Amino acid sequence: MQNQSNNSSGTPLLIIGAVFLIVLIVGWFVYSSSKSKPNPGANTAANTGQTNNAANNYANASPGAQPAHILGSQSALVTVEEFADFQCPTCAVKHPDFKQIASIYNNRIKFIFRNFPLTNTHPKAYDAAVAAEAAGLQGKFWEMQNMLFTKQPEWSASTDHRKLFSDYAREIGIDPAKFETDSLGIPAKKRVDDDLARARSLQVSSTPSLYINGIPVPFNQMTVDGMRQIIDAELQKTAVQSPPSGN
Repeated sequence: MQNQSNNSSGTPLLIIGAVFLIVLIVGWFVYSSSKSKPNPGANTAANTGQTNNAANNYANASPGAQPAHILGSQSALVTVEEFADFQCPTCAVKHPDFKQIASIYNNRIKFIFRNFPLTNTHPKAYDAAVAAEAAGLQGKFWEMQNMLFTKQPEWSASTDHRKLFSDYAREIGIDPAKFETDSLGIPAKKRVDDDLARARSLQVSSTPSLYINGIPVPFNQMTVDGMRQIIDAELQKTAVQSPPSGN
């Protein structure tokens, strides 16, 4: 009887203790959840800060080869700048998409191409970039750029890629002798080196890399639809910011 009495008197204390423990656990869980819950305002501020930093870095980067190779309008308010490696397979795959974007927007954008040969993995990329610049000295940069991407499997696998570059020069209608001389000269190489300096100042590390109005574009958005969404948004912003004509 004595033992039964002691057990009965201790039961309320056990219940009270269990309830108190449960309250503590629930309180800790609620507190932890509130601390870990994301703050949308803070995220927006952080994203804005990152965008501003990227734009500042872009504005202060090395200028690259001058004058730049541009499609569209020099005075366009939306700038699309591509950094590419002629021997990069992904660059060749994306090349038609970039061509389409330049064609769709025409003079509404300024499309810039920059050389960024990754010679540690693509040993013929620098020569290809110089070939494009040598063709550019005869006013045929874009024709050679297109040829190099279109025929990448051919010259990339060749044991004499420079001869193929001369053949391409003939195909696009430039003086092959001058082209070969220019391919060995300082001006064409300097343009490639200047583009490399710009890419490095922007900390570009892969190809293709793309900037739209100074903001880097994620690779998964380098589709025609993805790029159009970004460009259209930038065009809309410039339309809002521009004063009405006649003012």
